[in-house]
Amino acid sequence: MKRIHSGHWLGLLLAVGLTCAPALPGGAPPADPVLVNGAGATFPYPIYSKWFDEYHKLHPDIQINYQSIGSGGGIRQVLAGTVDFGATDGPMSDEQLSQATTKILHFPTVLGAVVPTYNIPGISQELKFTPEVLAGIYLGKITKWNDAELARANPGVALPGEDIVVVHRADGSGTSYVWTDYLSKISDEWKTKVGKGTSVNWPVGLGGKGNEGVAGLVKQTPSSIGYVELIYAIQNNMPYGQVRNSSGDFVKADLASTTAAAAGAAKDMPDDFRVSITNAAGKTAYPIASFTWLLVPAKFGNEAKRIVLKDYLHWMLTEGQRYAEPLAYARLPKEVVAKELKTIAEIQ
Repeated sequence: MKRIHSGHWLGLLLAVGLTCAPALPGGAPPADPVLVNGAGATFPYPIYSKWFDEYHKLHPDIQINYQSIGSGGGIRQVLAGTVDFGATDGPMSDEQLSQATTKILHFPTVLGAVVPTYNIPGISQELKFTPEVLAGIYLGKITKWNDAELARANPGVALPGEDIVVVHRADGSGTSYVWTDYLSKISDEWKTKVGKGTSVNWPVGLGGKGNEGVAGLVKQTPSSIGYVELIYAIQNNMPYGQVRNSSGDFVKADLASTTAAAAGAAKDMPDDFRVSITNAAGKTAYPIASFTWLLVPAKFGNEAKRIVLKDYLHWMLTEGQRYAEPLAYARLPKEVVAKELKTIAEIQ
């Protein structure tokens, strides 16, 4: 195994000591390279992959390995202690947190948007979706593309009479949590019959694994609709619709409308950072937006990993935020970052 260069570790330990953690007892650097393992959400995978690569360039002897397995898997693995950190797009429930052998901290990383993407042959226009239409489609009540509710929202668009093929996630998914959290807020029927969660009993549709799987299924299935994180629609050159928000305005997901959705939450962020911003107030707010979180144990038995992870979190919340926008994620509000930087000290 390659020996670690003491210069890298000295710089890292000084940085950690000055920002968010004490140096190792006696000042002795670890003898070997450090591997930190994480797993979870596919929603933020493009930005996480970029961050881990950039951080590795700064610290060549530190490798962060991340498996994009879905939020449900990330929660399960961090609870089981098989990873050093997890990742989720839906905050852990009180019940899940009660199962942890050590306190699990939530660290918001960026903001993202979940968009309705579709594949309708012959339709090039950008469609508009009302909350009632999205709930109706996923409840299996709106089954044709030329349904009157869809037609009313899209005057002048020659919608076909084809059956709608519904696509959803097959795995435990934070993207599904965001989608179903939104549907539960805008539809009492959805809230009662299906509810919100990383996994639900879908009334209709085909399942795809990961944001990648849903994007792939929609792309290859004519007359289909699915939901994916914004960057997956952009990267796959897929159309995605505007959604009517709580103010009655049709809004397209982008950096500005995602940031607008977080504006209110930033001022009243709870101490544990578990908050929902779907169906947010504001004329310019995109209604299906969310923070995404890293799940970090408050206690680490491995001191080297603890120091690395605390330094990485500090870098991610400061320097790392500049990589978000080129990948269609919105930066964290400054008020949230300031609060998180203080919370890093809880990792012991």
